Amino acid sequence: MASENESVYLERRILWLGVLAASSYVLYLLAPILTPFVAAALLAYIGDPLVDRLQRLKLPRTPAVLAVFVLTFFVISLLVLLVLPLVKSQAAALIERLPAYAAWVEANILPKLEGLVEGSGGGDDVGIAAFVAKNASVAGSWGARVVGSVSRSGSLLLSGLLSLLLVPVLTFYLLRDWDRLVATVALLIPRRNRETVADLARQTDAVLGGFLRGQLMVMFGLAVIYSSGLAILGLDFALAIGVLAGLVSFVPYLGFVIGIGLAGLATLVEGSGWLTLGGVVAVFAVGQAVEGMLLTPRLVGSRIGLHPVAVIFAVLAGGQLFGFFGVLMALPIAAVLSVLARYAHRQLFPDEHLDLTGN
Repeated sequence: MASENESVYLERRILWLGVLAASSYVLYLLAPILTPFVAAALLAYIGDPLVDRLQRLKLPRTPAVLAVFVLTFFVISLLVLLVLPLVKSQAAALIERLPAYAAWVEANILPKLEGLVEGSGGGDDVGIAAFVAKNASVAGSWGARVVGSVSRSGSLLLSGLLSLLLVPVLTFYLLRDWDRLVATVALLIPRRNRETVADLARQTDAVLGGFLRGQLMVMFGLAVIYSSGLAILGLDFALAIGVLAGLVSFVPYLGFVIGIGLAGLATLVEGSGWLTLGGVVAVFAVGQAVEGMLLTPRLVGSRIGLHPVAVIFAVLAGGQLFGFFGVLMALPIAAVLSVLARYAHRQLFPDEHLDLTGN
């Protein structure tokens, strides 16, 4: 009888492992389209406590969700009002300087390009028209490649825009039905395991809350680093650029790309010279180094209970396996896995304490 029960227990374990493996493979295949759903789930998770608080103030669920949406839209509008004058003024100034930039490119860059293509040092017929005429075949080949690249990029851009439009819709429905969805998932758990799963869910919720608070501190730290460095360089709009780069740094590398792009544009528009442009690159390089080696491992890694090396490995592994989606989800998934690892260790070795932080 005992051996029969053990056989049934083993078969169930094998079945669950098979389901887990199949689910992981399906998620891997669906990774390119999962980003808006995961982003919406994260936003719903973040917004649910605020909606619950409004419900405790006797506000129905749907109006409470709408109030959170209005508040979010208001905050985003304030950020746009902060950044829009910066972009508008710098774009106008850049347009005014374009003729001078074109003349500099024709005088300094085109002769070198002609020398590389023709194998000579240049000639008297150096100019944009002459250069294109003399290298029409090369230009045509490059043009075909560019058209193909633009076509592929256009489809990717359209897909990205559709995903972006999906996020608020998905967030609204998930946020409105969040408590009902959680209750439904709880009903799918066997009764004998519900207490254990509920305890693990509470621990995971605490870890993810710590992760989000740590991420906010990272964003604030980067905003301070970028704003201070650009202000020391004497760059106009240093505060606006630094704050924007810090705020969008929750998406890996996005803050760096936007910040260095706007700061580099501002440097060119103001005519500050190559030394200042090198200083801008140094500021953002230092910010990235501080974030990767200090802020994220310490402020985020310590809150999800992982060693800094494990945090860096999680981000790199997520990017390698699932691309941008994997990088975005690496630390939240690592947080959940750290809770499960501690639980498994307590079950196997109840008298020992597992420390994954390295402290």
